[in-house]
Amino acid sequence: MKLYFSETINPRKACAVARHLNVPVEFVRVDLAQGEQHAPAFLAINPNGKVPVLHDGDLVLWEANAIMCHLSNVAGADLWPKDPRAQVEVQRWLSWDASHFTAHGGTLYFENLIKPAIGMGAPDAAAVEGATRMFAASAAVLDAHLASRKFLLGDALTVADFAVGAALPYAKGAYIPLADFPAVVRWHERLNELPAWRAPFGAAE
Repeated sequence: MKLYFSETINPRKACAVARHLNVPVEFVRVDLAQGEQHAPAFLAINPNGKVPVLHDGDLVLWEANAIMCHLSNVAGADLWPKDPRAQVEVQRWLSWDASHFTAHGGTLYFENLIKPAIGMGAPDAAAVEGATRMFAASAAVLDAHLASRKFLLGDALTVADFAVGAALPYAKGAYIPLADFPAVVRWHERLNELPAWRAPFGAAE
């Protein structure tokens, strides 16, 4: 089994789950700066030209959320719950996150960290202002939900936590506003107790 990754937000989710569950995968780094994601050999496994990608026998999976669920199944774990109602709850948070929380946090990550790092110039002030405002609105929803819960589904850690928290390790450098959301901060501190969350790409992270 091979997991193609780069040290960015979406691969972070899949790598963290793989390490957390000790799934026997070979981690294959794709150098985005060198354009390896556009090489014909890579496009043959993911025509979107993006990471992560999981190659498991005759199964090729794109998309970090799907990869996390598959890795949980492979490990016989409950990060992707077996109970149908819990599965629906996880799917709700994955969908919400993709449209709101990490969507806006990811914009701040891109504008404040990635653009300067790859020579794309200064952050777009309008994009940063809009993403900051929308992130705060989403964070308020999440903060209220987490006020009486340890994890998104209560006491059980699931792939939803790995997905929704994906941008938060970059909060300081990306200027992701967390100060007004203590329940979100406490929840992320719990995730930081997991070695795989702190170092999803290995010891060199």
